[in-house]
Formats: sequence, structure tokens, C-alpha cells
Amino acid sequence: MPTTKPEDPRAGQYRPDFGLGGKVAVVTGGTGTLGSVMVRGVAAAGARVAILGRRSDVAEALAASVRADGGEAQAMPADVLDRAALERVRAELLSRWGRIDLLVNAAGGHDPGAVLAPGHGLEDLDVDAMRRVMDLNFIGSFLPTQVFAAPMAERGSGAIVNVSSMAALPAAITRVAGYSAAKAAVENFTRWAAVTVAQQHGAGVRVNAIAPGFFVAQQNRALLVDDAGGLTDRGRAIVAGTPMGRFGEPAELLGALLWLLSDASRFVTGIVVPVDGGFSAFSGV
Repeated sequence: MPTTKPEDPRAGQYRPDFGLGGKVAVVTGGTGTLGSVMVRGVAAAGARVAILGRRSDVAEALAASVRADGGEAQAMPADVLDRAALERVRAELLSRWGRIDLLVNAAGGHDPGAVLAPGHGLEDLDVDAMRRVMDLNFIGSFLPTQVFAAPMAERGSGAIVNVSSMAALPAAITRVAGYSAAKAAVENFTRWAAVTVAQQHGAGVRVNAIAPGFFVAQQNRALLVDDAGGLTDRGRAIVAGTPMGRFGEPAELLGALLWLLSDASRFVTGIVVPVDGGFSAFSGV
């Protein structure tokens, strides 16, 4: 069987490029548990990273840590629900680095009022909390996509990765009403945007999403882990429903994320990749 020698110029056709060297990335929610890991992963892959988050001190510390590790990052505090702030970040990035190639919409979270407490019913959900969760997760992905996709479209290349959740599954996860609805909206928007951007601006700009399984983060720790560090009843139920038998580690999101951001997935758009230890594949039987 013929082989391709390493010096053969055709060899590059068979070696997908997962690197992000020379690209400029924006990571919203970059100061969170999962977002900060994404910042580090994207920087390690060679991109210059703008860290967006509301906590300026955390963003500055993370940027300094990335630079100490040899990467390039800049803290750019902004609220993902503030279009003017996002547009200021866009202008600063274009002035500083001349381009924007990548966007990771990692900002998100839930609100206790949009989670059904034990012993309560549908009528007890707080409508204002439901609006806040929808704004943070859906509008908080929609607005940055509007703002940062524009320079990508002008260049004719770019990649956007939204962050969904197992809560968006067609099979409902009990209690988590607002977050589930918001992440389902994120997935629908991912597919819609992928089609619309490709039709209007060509195949160079792609929109995809990852759907993390269960990872212990600040926003869900009390639901999954008790004060002694053991699993809550809900935590045990989730692990029992995960074929790999454990929660995920944040760095385990990076393989799928970097694939979707890089040219290795240049013919992939409009998909949602579960990173969930088999949770979404398991019927429970």
C-alpha cells in the first residue's frame, strides 16, 4: 500500500490543524470555573485571548497568569448584556490586535428563583428569575455573537462556539426550569445562526456548540456536593445516570472546544457536541 512521505507537500492534507496560532479569540464568562479553563486552553493553543467577565480583578489575575505561562491574554471586563460595552471591547480589540477570529460564549448561570424547590410546583417559579436566566444564557450568547461575528464576516473566516448544557436535552431534567429553557434556546440559536451566517457570508464563518455534562462549578456545587464533600442525593443520581460513573473535569472540555474553533473542523457547522461521559446516550436501563 503506498504511503505518504513526511517531506511530501501533500502530507498536510492528512494532518488536521488543531492549532490557533495567529488568531484572536474572545471568551465571555472567562472568569468562571469553566470559562477560565477555556481561556487557558485557547491561549495554550496559540491564540491571543480577550477575557470578558464582570469581575475585573479576576480577569486581570487570569490574564497575568496566562502571560506568565507564555501566552498572550488581555482582561477586558464587560457585561454580556451591555451592547455598548461589547462594542467598546470590539473596537479596542481591532485597534490592539487588528482582527477577531474566534468567539466562545461561556457566560451563563442559573438563578435560585428559576429552580423548582422540593415540595413546590410550577406556579411557584419566579417569572423575574426566569427572565434573568433567559437573559444571562440566551441573550448573553446572542448579543456577543451579533457584535463579534461582524468582523469575522468581513474577513470571511471565523468560528463561534456556544456553551449549552445537558439541561437542554429533550428529556427533561427535573427542577432546573429556567436554565433548561435558556440552554435549549442557545442550541436552537446555534443551528439558526450557523445556517444564516453560512448563507449570507459564505462557508468561512462557522457556529457550533458544546454541551457539557455535569461538572462541579460554583453555581451548582450545593446541588451536587454536600458540606462534607460527599455527593448529595441529586449528585448520586447524576453519577448513576452517567455511564462513565463520575463528574467531568473542566479540562476535558478542551478537546471538543479546540476542535470546533480550529481549522480541523472547517466543514463542521450547526452542531452541538456533548461532552458528558455518556449521560445523553444512556436510557437509565
